[in-house]
Amino acid sequence: MSSIFELFSLQEKTAVIIGGTGELCGSVAEGYAAAGAEVVLVGRDPAKAEKRLDAIHNAGGRGYFVAADASRRADLQLLLDQVLERSGGCQILVNGAGVNSPTPFLDIPEDEYDRIMNINTKAVVLACQVFGRYFVDNKVPASIINLGSMSGLLPLSRVFTYSMSKAAVHNLSKNLAREWAPLGIRVNTLVPGFFPAEQNRKVLTPDRVENIMRHTPMNRFGEAKELVGAALLLAADSGSFITGHEMVVDGGYSSMPI
Repeated sequence: MSSIFELFSLQEKTAVIIGGTGELCGSVAEGYAAAGAEVVLVGRDPAKAEKRLDAIHNAGGRGYFVAADASRRADLQLLLDQVLERSGGCQILVNGAGVNSPTPFLDIPEDEYDRIMNINTKAVVLACQVFGRYFVDNKVPASIINLGSMSGLLPLSRVFTYSMSKAAVHNLSKNLAREWAPLGIRVNTLVPGFFPAEQNRKVLTPDRVENIMRHTPMNRFGEAKELVGAALLLAADSGSFITGHEMVVDGGYSSMPI
């Protein structure tokens, strides 16, 4: 039996983390780096990336930043090319970019709808196509982790477009898991419960917070570091028989819907 450190080691692996400059995926990036992976933070804000990379490098980890708009195929292809040139390969892809809005359904403007769907859904589709082609053509045993949401599983109010976008991600992950399982490519959905982050703070009004706490047995929000363990299991070889799974990290919210 391998040691516990070997089971969850990401040594010799490169993890591309789209949305890695954000709070949740940034914490996952730090966890992956601590497990030995070289991490590639992907986003559009170099200042946020620099701060996160400082933490990674100061802890002895390895990583770098690539600026990209994940909703553009050309950017993602260039990203893959840069990763292959600099790192020699890629075995882990995390799709974690996301935006949200509390606009009432009848008032949702087309440009807001398009922006949310482009970032939350189209970007995941394109990344899975671009990196999936590389994994399939080169017979790379890989792990793809797509960030889902409780609102992708349950019809939560006030975030209509976001909920639709995440429901699509959940469905896509299961379909790809079935398609690519024979090739050794795993596809799972990491499903955070309620974690305050940049994309959702504006929808966490006092009455909504009260409602969330009433349905969360742990009676608190999650902390970004509490996603790392689940994300590590889905990426490491110890999770080699896990695919098509929705890994929920929610403080019990989904066990207490009413």
